[in-house]
Amino acid sequence: MKNSIRTVIIGSPSAGTAAIFSILDILSSVGRDWEMLHGAPPSEPNKFQPLLCTMTGAPYLDINGRKVTPDAALDAGKLPDLIIVPDIHIDFGGPLPDDLIALSKWIGDAHAKGVMTTSVCSGTMLLATGGVLDGREATTHWGVADLLATQFPKITVRRERILCPTGEGHNVVTAGGSSSWVDLVLYLIARLVDADTARRIAKVWLLNTHNDGQLNYASLAAGRQYEDKIIADAQAWLSQHYMKTFPVSGLVERSGMSARGFLRRFRRATGHSPAEYVQTLRVEEAKQMLETTNLAIDEIAGEVGYTEPSSFRSAFRKNVGMSASVYRRKWQPF
Repeated sequence: MKNSIRTVIIGSPSAGTAAIFSILDILSSVGRDWEMLHGAPPSEPNKFQPLLCTMTGAPYLDINGRKVTPDAALDAGKLPDLIIVPDIHIDFGGPLPDDLIALSKWIGDAHAKGVMTTSVCSGTMLLATGGVLDGREATTHWGVADLLATQFPKITVRRERILCPTGEGHNVVTAGGSSSWVDLVLYLIARLVDADTARRIAKVWLLNTHNDGQLNYASLAAGRQYEDKIIADAQAWLSQHYMKTFPVSGLVERSGMSARGFLRRFRRATGHSPAEYVQTLRVEEAKQMLETTNLAIDEIAGEVGYTEPSSFRSAFRKNVGMSASVYRRKWQPF
């Protein structure tokens, strides 16, 4: 890699501030802070040359109403070597605002010219809109993963992943939830500088990566749909009856539709079969009980509707990415 890596972090009024300025601080410290702590001169000062840029370069108010002054406009000077798109806070159920559409086009054009393109959290949506992710795998925040998959069917969404490198030479990298900027930045430092430097930065800043993925953070029952009233009613009914034996048969009978027609309609509206949806409700309730009670795991399995504890344990690991006992140890202290 070249001696310096011109890096642009994308700013906008829809972006949060924490990830943007954390990334700027961390990348600016490469080759400086570890050396300073050990009484040595800087080794590679300003290796990443990180800049906060927007379409116009003008000051703006961020999503929390704080005034942010960018370093430059995106079109000022030559193209960067690396783009980082932070988390974006909008209702992704509707159309993108015009300014984000313009950003997406700029990102897509830059990537087409060979710029390494990365994103954090819901920033993946801008890469998707710009065509960067067509035919590729990607991850994003668990709360918008289903929307990403629905709106961009050409993308294979890996909602369980924290980092998802893809594309020719892995020149596209998407990261999961907001704090996965940590994982992305350490990955970029290790890849574009070296692994020792990444380890040193992690030690200086006390950074931990999310090695257990993001499924254990996800709310599996998030995002009930309301467009299809029959299915919305079915979802509401299931939220109160998921623990019953064979709830799906009762659901089909309640709908007044044929089993095949109902199952097809349910999947079209939710992206899941009714059986899969029941399983997510059961596992989500089990997570809450693991966090807030001292009930035995097998007892919790029975409470949420599993007659065989082994079936519960298998379903829990599949949906959460870790065993129920490990999940309890991770989250119960809160």
